[in-house]
Amino acid sequence: MREIVLSGPERGSDIAERIALVGETLADVRDVMVNGPSGLLSLDWGSGTKPRWIGTKRRLELPNGALAFAFSSEDPESLRGPQFTAAWCDELAKWRYPEATWDMLQFGLRLGKRPRQVVTTTPRAVPLLKRMMSDTAHTIATKARTADNAQNLAATFLSQIVARYQGTRLGRQELDAEFLEERSDALWKRSDIEACRVGAAPELRRIVVAVDPPASSGEGSDACGLVAAGIGGDGCGYVLADATEARLSPARWARRVIDLYHRLEADRIVAEVNQGGEMVEAVLRQADASVPIEKVRAHRGKTLRAEPVAALYEQKRVKHVGAFPELEDEMCDFGLGGLSSGRSPDRLDAAVWALSALMLTKEGKPRVRGI
Repeated sequence: MREIVLSGPERGSDIAERIALVGETLADVRDVMVNGPSGLLSLDWGSGTKPRWIGTKRRLELPNGALAFAFSSEDPESLRGPQFTAAWCDELAKWRYPEATWDMLQFGLRLGKRPRQVVTTTPRAVPLLKRMMSDTAHTIATKARTADNAQNLAATFLSQIVARYQGTRLGRQELDAEFLEERSDALWKRSDIEACRVGAAPELRRIVVAVDPPASSGEGSDACGLVAAGIGGDGCGYVLADATEARLSPARWARRVIDLYHRLEADRIVAEVNQGGEMVEAVLRQADASVPIEKVRAHRGKTLRAEPVAALYEQKRVKHVGAFPELEDEMCDFGLGGLSSGRSPDRLDAAVWALSALMLTKEGKPRVRGI
């Protein structure tokens, strides 16, 4: 906003800048956008004269004659009539009436030679923001993580907030500025996963390490899905680790499986053998001949295998011990047609095998069969 105001004459503007300041509420405009620590009044306007905020008129008078007016998303109709050369919209993703407010603002952006607007917001996947970001011909998107602003934040805030939320849905959105979308037909919802996230697992009755090995190890090959889970005395499943990795040779992924098995003191390894057959067991035996291996073969499609496990999440019977961002992304992007990218859901497959072995052994025989 400062750049637009001060560069007006240089970019050929033939009128004084008239700016719309649009926030969730009028109080937000006043307390954050105008008077806040990073608000317009905190800036150096280069003239030796400070801007003047006139609260009764909801107007900010800038030293060079430009004017900024406050508007609230609670009252879209207040934008009907005024006209502007520029606009600043803050926290658009939490506006009360986002569509109506945005539409009215667009009709008012009609002054000067190059009307522009900037949106600063937490990247929540609301429809308006999704459309805006997909319009790459007219939108430039940038993002900043909380860590990028560390020099301006209290060290205790960073250590406590990062420790608590790093990797969670809220943390990825608020701390890492990630735009997290969900498919309408996805078998898992992020809200269900978040509701069952825990910091530690109870004493577990059984732990398994599930591996969905790749058919090859070359560039572009599938990853080796590797997920560990356990079941507690409460009957709930606990996802303990996601050690999935791509482009591993058979010897390397087998070693990775064995290391995770011993680290967690697991009871057995569950290995899918659809692609490798007896080779899968042979490779694991070469790494450690003593480990118990349960071979499973997929007799139905990935969606049919995944559905009963997704139902366990809906029933709050599966909990994630910590955060597994990449696994959770696959879960929330997995619908009837698989992943939206068309890739193989390697992490998800391994998680499904692990939880099925622990919780659906009897009920799930048609879908998960030992060999």
